[in-house]
Parts: sequence; structure tokens; C-alpha cells
Amino acid sequence: MASTAAIKDLKVQVTNKQILSIALPITLAILIPQVNMLTNSIFLGNLSTEALGNAGITGVFYLIFAVAGHGLNNALQSVFSRYAGSDNSAAFKRILAQGLRISLQFALAGIVITWFIAPFILQLVADPKAYPQEISFLKIRILGLPFLYLFQMGNAFLVASLNSKYLMIGFICEATVNILLDFLLIKGRYGFPHMGFNGAAIASVIAEVVGLIVVLIVLYKTGLKKQYGLLQKFTYNKTHTKEILKIAAPLMLQYVISVTTWLVFFILIEGRHDETSKAISNTMRNVFGLIGVFVWAFAGTCNTMVSNLMGQKKEEKVLEAITRIMLWSLGFCIMMCLLINLFPYLFFGLFGQSEAFVQQGIPVIRVVSFGLLFMSIANIWLNGVTGTAKTKMNLLIEIISITVYLIYTWIFMKVHYISLAMAWSNELVYWFTIFGMSFLYLRSGRWKTK
Repeated sequence: MASTAAIKDLKVQVTNKQILSIALPITLAILIPQVNMLTNSIFLGNLSTEALGNAGITGVFYLIFAVAGHGLNNALQSVFSRYAGSDNSAAFKRILAQGLRISLQFALAGIVITWFIAPFILQLVADPKAYPQEISFLKIRILGLPFLYLFQMGNAFLVASLNSKYLMIGFICEATVNILLDFLLIKGRYGFPHMGFNGAAIASVIAEVVGLIVVLIVLYKTGLKKQYGLLQKFTYNKTHTKEILKIAAPLMLQYVISVTTWLVFFILIEGRHDETSKAISNTMRNVFGLIGVFVWAFAGTCNTMVSNLMGQKKEEKVLEAITRIMLWSLGFCIMMCLLINLFPYLFFGLFGQSEAFVQQGIPVIRVVSFGLLFMSIANIWLNGVTGTAKTKMNLLIEIISITVYLIYTWIFMKVHYISLAMAWSNELVYWFTIFGMSFLYLRSGRWKTK
């Protein structure tokens, strides 16, 4: 791994080459943990349909805390990129130090909530048969949260400093360890203990520790730590902490609200006491994960480029950048949706389920694909708002969209249930609302500095 030379020019250009140079490494980096999650589901699906279904609600619960970290990560990335655009990379070491301190505080809060508060909440809403397995899994799985958050902070720096090519190293190592330990621990192969459902949790925690260690090695071996003076002082800096939290707080709340409503959706499915519907919905979560990697990669690129352009005082280039990135996002999403709809039997066959399971799942995957196409457009515009640092507007957009989503979900899950496919059409409604408000806000120009 070659050591980097002098600090590069960190000002972005609105070109397809620049967009892809940022987005493609992020895509590969995000794809690997999604393959990781898919592998978890495949191993659990071959263990039992019940385990596959329970992985849905536990996965979404953990995702609430993971996306809170993602919100903090996006805020940090936005702050990094703004300073990069204004040629002030000297501030990187102070920004990263504050981000690490804040992330560890939130991680500790997540562990406390899961161990001491979540049991009371889940016991009220979860299937009594599934509850012991689900809460046991979560108490193990949440211990990986500090390592995940620190891993995300390192990645935010790599993206904002235009070193996203190094992202995949940590993710490859993390995914390899997770898949290997899933294979060994879930069914107890080669002398390892047979841990079943909890084996997947232990595998994921160990993998997150490995991912963090690898990112630290990357920062040292590439010379980035020395270049930017990273990881030397962790003293409290009021200015940068306030700057990060001002952007992060609405963003984290936005993501938590978003995924919490998804948890509500899975609880409503669990309330129907239909193991097949639970299992199908968990596979849909994996579809969102796999196809969504391109959307999230281009969304992260949009956040970075818009923030960088704002730092350069080139606000007139922002809408052009968002439109270009949106077209790339939509194009990649169309290709992935075509593949999964042309070969649905191949995809569902991975989970070791019956023919009836596949037949029930195909209509759902069609509806989810349309939802993903809407997401590929809406998420770019939403991250355009994030890049302008107007994260209170992000939160307002999220609250309105979630309200519409919950009303629609309640009607088609509780009041007038038609089918699981119809229930999953709530994603179309949600992303269409997100797009409409984000597009109108950015086109209005009210985000521009005076």
C-alpha cells in the first residue's frame, strides 16, 4: 500500500468522471456489507423459516442505531467536504477527533437502550414465541455498535478527502470474516460451537471489530494519518463539536424516524402471525440492501459534491451536479431491478425455501422494484438538501413523508389488508413524497447563502 504524496487538490468538478471516481468505490464498499447481510439471511434461511423471519425484526431494530451513526457520518462528511472545498484541510484532524468522541457517546447510549429499555418495548409488541430469540440476539449484536460508528467516521474522512478508493479494503476484510464465522458458528462446523441464531450476531460483532482495525491500518499505511495529523489529540473543541451536531442532530433524528417506521411495519407483519410473510419481508429488506447500494453510493457522492461546491462558493453548479448524479443513480438501479425481476427464482432459491414461498414472494419483489426506482431519484435530491447543510429541512421532509407512509401502511396492513405486495407499495408513496418536497425546495433556491 503506497504512501500518499503531498495533499491533493480537494475541490471537486461537476463531471461524469468526478462523479464516478467518488461513487464507484463507495458502491463497492457498501455492496460488501450488503452481501454480508444477505449471507446472514441465507444461512439463517437454511436453518429455518422462523429464523429467517426473526432476522427481519432484529435486523431492522439494529438498523435504527446503525442509521443514527450513518446520519452522524453524513454530517461529518458534509463538514469535511465544506472545508475541503474552501482549501482548509488543516481542520480535518480536529473535525475527526470530535466526530469520534460524539460517536462513542451515542454508541454507549445505544447499548444502554438495547439492554435495559428495549426488552420492555419488544415484549409488548413481539410474537411471544419469537421474543426470547430476538432479544438474546439483539443484546449480543448491539455490542458491535461502537466499532461500527468508529468505522463509519474513518470512511467519512476517506470520502471527503477524495480517497474513497481505499474504502473497499476495510469492507472486504469485514465481510470475509463475517461470512466465515456465519458458516462456522450458526451450525457449529469444524469443531466450533453450534450457536444457531446467536451465531450470526457474534459473527457480525467480530467482523465490525476487524473492519475498524483495518481502517486504522489503512490510515497509517497510506500516510493519510501523518499528512492530515489525524488521531493525535482528542480534546474537546467547542466550535467543531457544535458545527457537527448542528448538522448531525436533525439528520440522525431523520434517519432514526425513517427506520423506526420500518420497524413498525415489521411489527405489524409479525402481528399477523404469518411466518412466511415475515420471511418474505426479510428477503425484501435484502433486496433493498443489494440494489440500494448504488443509490446510497450516489447519494453519498451528492452530499459530498454539493458540500464541496458550497465551500467553493459555486452554488450555481449545485443543481447541475444533483441532476447528473440522479441520472447515474437511476441508470444503475434500472439495471439491477431488471436482473432481479428476470431471475426471481434464482434469488429466492438462495434462501432454501419452498415453491409456495417463491410464488408468494414474486409479486412483492415486483412492487419493491418500483419503490427502488423512486428511491434512486428521491434519495439523490434528499442528499442534495443534506449537502447544503439545511438538515432541519431534511427533518421536516422526513416527518411529512413518514406521516403519509404510516397512514398508508396502517390502512393496508390493519384496516383493509389486501396482500403483502400491496402493503409493500407504501415504499412508492414514501419516496414519491420525499422527491416532491426535496425537488421543490432545491429548485426554490432558498438554501443559497446570502
